[in-house]
Amino acid sequence: MDDLLHRTDKRMRLKGYATRTRKVYMGQLSRFIKWLDGKPLTQTTIEDYLLTLYDMSVSASYVNQAVSALKVLCCETLGWPASRWALPRAKNESRLPVVLSRNEIRLLLTAVTNLKHRALLSVTYSGGLRVGEVVRLRVQDIDSERCQIWIRQGKGRKDRYTLLSRVALKDLRQYYPSERPKTWLFPGREAGRHITERSVRRAFKQAATKARISKKVSVHSMRHSFATHLLENGTDLRIIQELLGHSSSRTTFTLMGLCYNNSRIEGGYPDVVFR
Repeated sequence: MDDLLHRTDKRMRLKGYATRTRKVYMGQLSRFIKWLDGKPLTQTTIEDYLLTLYDMSVSASYVNQAVSALKVLCCETLGWPASRWALPRAKNESRLPVVLSRNEIRLLLTAVTNLKHRALLSVTYSGGLRVGEVVRLRVQDIDSERCQIWIRQGKGRKDRYTLLSRVALKDLRQYYPSERPKTWLFPGREAGRHITERSVRRAFKQAATKARISKKVSVHSMRHSFATHLLENGTDLRIIQELLGHSSSRTTFTLMGLCYNNSRIEGGYPDVVFR
């Protein structure tokens, strides 16, 4: 089974899977093989395993993640024909995103006293970044003259530009002299490594608590808020889609809890909260 896992990881590398995706899928497959415990690998045992996950009341996204990982194992590594793979995916829960108001964003960022964490969270909101994107920013990814952030190989291995607000730039300029980052914009404790996603989530949680925000929020809520505030300011939905790095407008609508079709709102590039 170890050889099977190794071959699957090698196959994903050859097909250009992102490092994070490979890590998640390998974790799913390791748990599946441990559950398998010598039983034959058949569609029936895979279905039994997925039913076990349902019985554990895990999220639909977790189950679908397992389905995707098992599909790589069976179809890519073992060469099962596509016609043999007929496992249904779990239906995702329909929940409205949690959005912070403009005032809550102000309170949250004001509550951060650590210059590095304030600059990091300010940039996260300013560009609507995923936590995995902000931790991997390099010093040269900040274009202060054009007020843009260059996202290298974001989700789906796509480059894009997004917004850098005046206040986020001001926070970066206050932070920069204290650390003088050379490669990573937000370096971690280990030499040559960027700050961890876990550290960012911890910093956000502490700030939200200090700002007395009662909503159930996470770092990703800043991305939801960025998109929603742009929409409220009259920015075109297609522009928001490009700034977020979504290939489909449906994903953008879902992120903001919207359900409309072919919507278009005229507007430019507002500075969102930062005026």
